[in-house]
Amino acid sequence: MTTDTNPMRFGSGQAVRRLEDENLLNGTGRYTDDVSLPGQAWLSFVRSPYPHARLVSVDTTSAAAMPGVLGVFTGADLATAGVKPMPGAAGFRRADGTDCATPARRALALERARFVGEPVAVVVAETQRQARDAAEAVVVDYEELPMVVDLASATADGAPLICDEATGNIAAEMRHGSREATAAAFAKASHVVALDVVNQRVVALTIEPRTVLADFDADSDRITIRMSTQMPSGVRDSICDAIGLPKEKVRVVVGDVGGGFGMKTGAYPEDIAVAFAARALRRPVKWVADRSEEFLATSHGRDIEARAELALDANGKILGLRIKTHANVGAYATGTGVAIQLLIGPWVQTSVYDIQTIDFHFLAVLTNTAPTGAYRGAGRPEAIYTIERLMDEAARQIGIDRIELRRRNFIRPEQMPYTNPMQQTYDTGQFESVMNQALALADWQGFDKRAAESKRQGRMRGLGIATFLEWTGGNVFEERVTVAVQADGIIEVFSAVNAMGQGIATTLAQLVVDAFGVPIEKVRIVMGDTDRGDGFGSAGSRSLFTGGSAVRVGAERTIDKAKELAAKELEVSAADIEYSAGVFKVAGTDLQLDLFTLAGHQPERQIFVDSTSTVSGPTWPNGCHITEVEVDPPTGDISVVSYASVNDVGRVVNPMIVRGQLEGGAVQGIGQALYERVVYDTETGQPLTGSLMDYAAPRSDIIASMFRMEMDESTPCKNNPLGVKGVGELGTIGATPAIVNAVADALARNGLADRTPHLDMPLTPARVWHLMASAA
Repeated sequence: MTTDTNPMRFGSGQAVRRLEDENLLNGTGRYTDDVSLPGQAWLSFVRSPYPHARLVSVDTTSAAAMPGVLGVFTGADLATAGVKPMPGAAGFRRADGTDCATPARRALALERARFVGEPVAVVVAETQRQARDAAEAVVVDYEELPMVVDLASATADGAPLICDEATGNIAAEMRHGSREATAAAFAKASHVVALDVVNQRVVALTIEPRTVLADFDADSDRITIRMSTQMPSGVRDSICDAIGLPKEKVRVVVGDVGGGFGMKTGAYPEDIAVAFAARALRRPVKWVADRSEEFLATSHGRDIEARAELALDANGKILGLRIKTHANVGAYATGTGVAIQLLIGPWVQTSVYDIQTIDFHFLAVLTNTAPTGAYRGAGRPEAIYTIERLMDEAARQIGIDRIELRRRNFIRPEQMPYTNPMQQTYDTGQFESVMNQALALADWQGFDKRAAESKRQGRMRGLGIATFLEWTGGNVFEERVTVAVQADGIIEVFSAVNAMGQGIATTLAQLVVDAFGVPIEKVRIVMGDTDRGDGFGSAGSRSLFTGGSAVRVGAERTIDKAKELAAKELEVSAADIEYSAGVFKVAGTDLQLDLFTLAGHQPERQIFVDSTSTVSGPTWPNGCHITEVEVDPPTGDISVVSYASVNDVGRVVNPMIVRGQLEGGAVQGIGQALYERVVYDTETGQPLTGSLMDYAAPRSDIIASMFRMEMDESTPCKNNPLGVKGVGELGTIGATPAIVNAVADALARNGLADRTPHLDMPLTPARVWHLMASAA
C-alpha cells in the first residue's frame, strides 16, 4: 500500500483491505509448524483406545529402546515430578451445596482413562516418525470399565459413574428465577407451548491443528513456547501452575493462527506435556496434532438437550419461560465448559423479548467423551436456538403470525437500559427496527411468489427468521497496550488481544490512524508475546471493544505525553500545543514539530506509553437473520437459496471485515443446522466421526446466492469509548435457528405442521426424508 495524502482514508468506517492478507496469500505467513529449531525433537502421544479403563500398567521399556528415542513419560512420571492436575470448574456447585464434582484432569492420565483419545503417555524422539513408531511400542494394560457417552445413559438410575463424587454423573447445576412465580404464570396462561430441543455436539475444525513448540534455555532456566492459541497469557499461567514455575520462567509466543473459534482459548493437557518434556530433556520439543487427534481430544462444542416451555396470554404476550437443560460436558468438567452452559447461555436466554418470569434448571453432566468448551458463540447459540424455535412453534400452534408475535414481545427502546431476569443489563437496542429493516432487505412480502415458483419445480420452499441478541466480552473488561512512537517513522502498538484470522490487526491499525492522523503504513501492530505484555487475549468477541478501546485510550495518552514533550522543546505551555496529522503546532504561530522528529530527540529515541484501561461492561450486539430454503421431497435434500440479515454491532470500524465475520459465522451456523454432528457409539463408546471422511463440514457452495449482510449503526454501545459491539459470533448464533425455522416453515406450508416440533439437527437429507415419510 502506498502512502496516501489523506491518511483518514484508512481510518474508521473505511473498508480497508486486511493488512494481514498479503503474507497469508503469498505463503509467507508464519505458523508454529513453520518454525524449526536446532536440535529440535518430536513428541507423539499414546492415547487411550477405551472410553473408560483402569490403567493396570504402562510398560515403556521397548519404546525407550527404539532408535532415536530420547524419553518416554507416563502419568505416574509427571505426578512424581510434581506436575499438578488442571483446575476444574471452581465456583460452581451441585444441588447439595458441594463443589462441582469432576475427576482430576492431568496432562497424562493417571490410574484411569476416561475417554477415547485421552493422553496416557508421551514419546520424544529425534524425528516425528521415530516418535510415532515408538509410541506404538508402549504397552498399556487396560482394564475396561463400564462407560456412558450419552445424556440419557449417564443420568439413568445405576449408571456407571465417571467419578465417585459425581453422584448421578451430575457435575454441577444451577437454578435461575422463581419456580413458584413461573408456575403461577403457567397456571393462568391461555396457551402453553412445549418443545424438546437438541443442540448436537460439534467440533471446531480449525484448518490449522493445535501445534506446540517448547524450547528450554539452560542458561536462563526458561521455556519459550511457540503455539497456536488465542490466549497466550492464560496458557502461560496454566502451564506455570501445573509444572510449578514462576511466570517469568515461561514465555508464550504466537504467530499466525489458522482459526481458533474458541477451541484454542485455554491450555490443554498436551500443552503441559510438551512443556514438561522440553524442560526434562533440556532441548526443543515439537508436537503437531494430526486431524484424527483433533477430532478425538480437542474441546467439542454444544451438546445439550432441553425441555422448553412458554406460557402466553390470549393475545400472545409471554407470561413465563421454563427450561430444563442437561449439558454433556464430557469426562472432565472444565470451568469454561460448565460456565458456558450453566451461566453464560442463560444470560441471553430471554433474548430480545420482555420476559421477566423464568424458571431455569441447568445441569452439567459427565460422560465418557471429550470435554466440551468454547466454540463460536459459546452458550449463546444454544440459548437462542431454544427460544427462537420455541417462538416459531408458539406462533404456529396458537395461530398468531410469527412476526406479530415477536412485535408484541420485543423489549422497546424506551425500556433501555433494560435488565433481564438474569440481572444482565442491555445498554441499547432497537430490536423491532432491526427486524423491520431485515424484512425489507429479504423481501418478506414477496415470498409467496417465490414459493409458488419453487412448487412448480417440485420443491418446497420455506422462510425462516431469527431475532436475537448476544452477550460479548469474555467477562474480562480490562486490557493493556503499549504504544511506541519511534524515530524511524513507525508507531508500534502492542496488544494482548490475538489474531486468529479475524482481521483484528487491520482494525486496530485503523484506530491508530484515527488517533494520530498518520498513513496506515506508519502503523505496526504487534501481538502474541507474553514478554511484551499480559492480557486476557481474544475470546467472547472482545478483541475490538476491549482491545480496540485500549488502543484508543493508549493512543490518546501517548499524544498527551508527546504534547508535554513538544511544549518543553518549543518552550511553551502544553495548553498552547495543537496536534494534527503527525505535527505539533504552537497555536497562533508558525512554530511546529514533527511527531517522529520529537521521538528522535528522546533519550531512547521513542515516545513510549504503557497503558491499561477498562470498559464499563459487555456489549449486546443483536440482529435479525432471514433465510429461505428449498426442500426436495423425493430425497429430503435442503438448499439454502437466500440469506439476508441486518445486524446492530454498534459503530463499524471496517465494514468489509464485519461482513466477513458475519458471513463466516453464518456458514458455521448453517453447518450445524444441516451437516455437522459428533457421534459416539453408545455400545462401545467409540467416536464414529473421527475424520473428515465421516464428519460433514460446510463447504463454500452451501448457499445458492450471495449473503446480504447489512449493519445498523444507529445505537452505538454506551459501555466503551468506541461505541462498538462484538461481531465475531453473531452470524453463527443467528444462522442455526433461522435455517431450522425455514425448514419447519417449508414442512408446515405443505401439510406437515405436526412434524415441525420433531426437527433435530443436523437436518440431513436422510433425517428430513424419514420425517416426511413418517407423516405420510
